[in-house]
Amino acid sequence: MVRRILLGSQLRRLREARGVTREAAGYSIRASESKISRMELGRVSFKARDIEDLLTLYGVTDKAEREPLLDLARESSVAGWWHSYSDVLPNWFQTYVGLEGAASHIGVYEVQFVSGLLQTEDYARAVVTSGHQEGLSREEIDRRVALRLERQKLLLSERAPRFRCVLDEAALRRPYGGRAVMDAQLRHLTELSELPHVTLRAMPFDTGGHPAESGAFTLLRFPESEISDIVYLEHLTGALYVDKPDEVAQYEKVLDRLLEDSLPSVKTRDLLHRIRQTL
Repeated sequence: MVRRILLGSQLRRLREARGVTREAAGYSIRASESKISRMELGRVSFKARDIEDLLTLYGVTDKAEREPLLDLARESSVAGWWHSYSDVLPNWFQTYVGLEGAASHIGVYEVQFVSGLLQTEDYARAVVTSGHQEGLSREEIDRRVALRLERQKLLLSERAPRFRCVLDEAALRRPYGGRAVMDAQLRHLTELSELPHVTLRAMPFDTGGHPAESGAFTLLRFPESEISDIVYLEHLTGALYVDKPDEVAQYEKVLDRLLEDSLPSVKTRDLLHRIRQTL
């Protein structure tokens, strides 16, 4: 996904610099103007032949300039590790997993439960089970949990993103899986909060109202300047990806306010300890 966005932005830049219309670009590869638009937004896969023809049309004939873009086109067609979980991974979430893995900064606000990147295996299993009252097979539950655990490796990798997370106190107190599961989950949060690239803060009940009145959201930022920040909003049957700069800016302000108004890291760990004592 990210490679497609990068390549699409480069193609748009080259087309505009050459003064070529989307209609003319589409004609050169036997496609519609709308397909060129989707390609430039990174929303469709690329064929090497189409990229070669477009680069020629845009006057990019030097091999040293063409090859990196052609390599990017080939790389964008390589399936990510998460595609092996396509049997339990909705199409709208595949996009998110790809973006999450490429982000340099991840900001999260959660209300219902602990963020997926911070869940223990038993807690994740309890969340998956409770969220599907129609009943899932044991195999499907195991696959969904395995996917979540695989995603979590990102936070412990050498290129781990800067992770900032605000958890509403409700997410810390809502019991999933029983006392032992919750105790282990809260202990796990305490340990993760000590990582240098992780900022974990709790929004206590006594704070009252706060700016995240619309609910949970995730903000993704990328190291490549060509890729705009994205806000991910999940709902019951799908998700929204917000990338308009003015709308993203509003979520950035809300996240900053949440971090400012929530408990500092030390006091968050104190709260986690107190909740564990009441289990």
